[in-house]
Amino acid sequence: MGKEVSEDIGSYYHHYPRLAAIVTVHSGGKDNAMAAAWHTPLSFNPPLYGVAIAAKRFTYQLIARSREFAINFVPASRVELVAAVGGSKGGQVDKFAAFNIAKDKSVKTGAPVLADAYAAYECKLVDDRPYGDHQLLVGEIVAVHYRSEAFIEDEILNLDVVTPVLYLGRDCYITEAKCSLRTLEREVYGQRS
Repeated sequence: MGKEVSEDIGSYYHHYPRLAAIVTVHSGGKDNAMAAAWHTPLSFNPPLYGVAIAAKRFTYQLIARSREFAINFVPASRVELVAAVGGSKGGQVDKFAAFNIAKDKSVKTGAPVLADAYAAYECKLVDDRPYGDHQLLVGEIVAVHYRSEAFIEDEILNLDVVTPVLYLGRDCYITEAKCSLRTLEREVYGQRS
């Protein structure tokens, strides 16, 4: 199979699937949630996490005001929630009321932590800068919420307990995967002669 080359970049979904997350924020008496696929850990020390959000988004405006947010990871059984918060506008609808979203109590921020999340990070905003048509928001993780049964040793997701939501782009999700976990040790596979 040959590769094609194009200078018409398009939407470049070639790097998908990506783990879908729900970004939450509280500001001015309002809670909001949005789906995000463009998010990533940035540093262990200090613990930094980044998310890219377009400046025109209501969620971005609330985070810019409150200077805090949460990243919530929900199981595939809640994929409809991911699609719902991703497909509606927070400036027009109270997503928490409309989609009956349950919250746990946050401990270090005002950002909502989703009760259905198997893991969530409360973050304080430490940087906000533009990159093209998005803002890269960098948060320092100040609290971690997680279901211990969802993880095995070394904080690795237990795929016997949780199937994460994977986003393929263009409203397509992978919700069930028949895969096998393989641990490929660095000491063995990283050695070269």
